[in-house]
Amino acid sequence: MSESNRAKQSPLISEAASERTQYPYVTGTSVVALKYKDGILMASDMGGSYGSTLRYKSVERIKPIGKHSLLGASGEISDFQEILRFLDELILYDNMWDDGNSLGPKEVHNYLTRVMYNRRNKFDPLWNSLILGGVKNGQKYLGMVSMIGVNFEDNHVATGFGNHLARPILRDEWHENLSFEDGVKLLEKCMRVLLYRDRSAVNKFQVAKITEEGVTISQPYSLKTFWGFSSFQNPTVGAEGSW
Repeated sequence: MSESNRAKQSPLISEAASERTQYPYVTGTSVVALKYKDGILMASDMGGSYGSTLRYKSVERIKPIGKHSLLGASGEISDFQEILRFLDELILYDNMWDDGNSLGPKEVHNYLTRVMYNRRNKFDPLWNSLILGGVKNGQKYLGMVSMIGVNFEDNHVATGFGNHLARPILRDEWHENLSFEDGVKLLEKCMRVLLYRDRSAVNKFQVAKITEEGVTISQPYSLKTFWGFSSFQNPTVGAEGSW
């Protein structure tokens, strides 16, 4: 038997060929999004962490999808790039029909829920949490999907630490008649809290909006911060069992 045939029949070779990536390497942290009066606003920082090292500081994690949708992602950056390739194929295939219609945010979100759940069932998940927002025919849409396919729609959503630290702020202060300026201020408040409390966050942000007119993604900018709080200076004072 030839060496090539032995290699084809070897169980060790076949197992190695079907290995799964079970651990994220370069990751992005929270994305926060909300509905406002005219459309959807979304914000994220631009950090990419290699393990616990903040290795990259110019990673864009908000991308327009087709004519009506905006996608933000936290988690593994290479898996996000793979998802963008899937979506490019989806939008191209839809455009090839040339029927005057185009996929709206609800359809794209449904597609993403199926992709994430399918990969989860193969034990080869795409290690991301995704936020998909958009506007079509005057209808605003905002939803999220986790790496195992859990999904929902809401008036405001967040991924990562944002679920724990930003959404309580949004529940208190969000209302459906938010102006663009007030919506941006609310997102900046959330991102500032995340910057203080999330070690993977970096003070370099992008805010994106999508309306009936299209998508606008801001240039990167930084927030004014204050680190002089007494609890920051000596956070373990009074804590039992602390060093």
